[in-house]
Amino acid sequence: MSGQRLRTAVIGVGYLGNFHAQKYAALADVDLVGVVDSDQKRAAEIASALGTVAIGDHRELLGQVDAVSVVVPTQFHHAVARDFLSNGVHVLIEKPITVTIAEADELIALADKNNVVFQVGHLERFNPVLVAVESILEGPLFIESVRIAPFKPRGTDVNVVLDLMIHDIDIIQHIVKSPVERIDAIGAPVFTGEEDIANARILFESGCVANVTASRISLKSERKMRIFQRDAYLTLDFQNRKVLVAKKGSGELFPGIPNVKVDERELGQADALLSEIESFIRAIRDGKQPQVSGRDGRMALETALKINQALGRRIVE
Repeated sequence: MSGQRLRTAVIGVGYLGNFHAQKYAALADVDLVGVVDSDQKRAAEIASALGTVAIGDHRELLGQVDAVSVVVPTQFHHAVARDFLSNGVHVLIEKPITVTIAEADELIALADKNNVVFQVGHLERFNPVLVAVESILEGPLFIESVRIAPFKPRGTDVNVVLDLMIHDIDIIQHIVKSPVERIDAIGAPVFTGEEDIANARILFESGCVANVTASRISLKSERKMRIFQRDAYLTLDFQNRKVLVAKKGSGELFPGIPNVKVDERELGQADALLSEIESFIRAIRDGKQPQVSGRDGRMALETALKINQALGRRIVE
């Protein structure tokens, strides 16, 4: 599709979907054809603000769009994305990819069959903090991540594992590149009927261990990850966009104790959602696999469901 204007739409323009629509509307080589939402008043308000039209049923867009963002509640991901992928439309779907592994597999197969881009919205992959250190991440031995936030009703259609922890699950699996061997987990519902706080210990076949904590009932927000690998220690602050890298240097600080070289940087402001959408569009134009593929989303979902199983839930295939 090189050189052609891309016709896009956003399905679901709640809090996050509104931002998707804003990004498409601002891009020079993209047309935002329309927005869809079950709340027709909300859809009309967003459409009016962005100079597009509100559409009552996403299926009305078939044949009218080249690519869509699917930003509806998770339980509707499969049905909505299936309609578009079946008709040759490229799809960027918010995380988690689907409710079940079987649903994810069907969508991946449809994308393959129809040769369309199927990208999953694991936004932290586009955070400049992760981008800045990817080239020096090698063979991690231990990872500790903490993702906590104050309570918000938004996102409570799923538990904290699928709401927040899945971001770090995706990052960790992207870094470790090894199958999961064992998971232990504990969690508790506090404000909702689902787990609002959870901790998982993930052992990978490589020997790496990840200790992952997520909470949506905290008094502050924090998104940090600490990575220990041979001869280096990294701290990633996704929220404040800071990176600290401590490496073994030459010489000795004391007899038998090596010098340590510390590099600490602030990376400044960046628009990760815009980077994600630009990456989606670039994959469409170049005919390449997206940076975060449907298979990546499936792998993160599978691990999240195994964590839920370790929490005492029945895993859904």
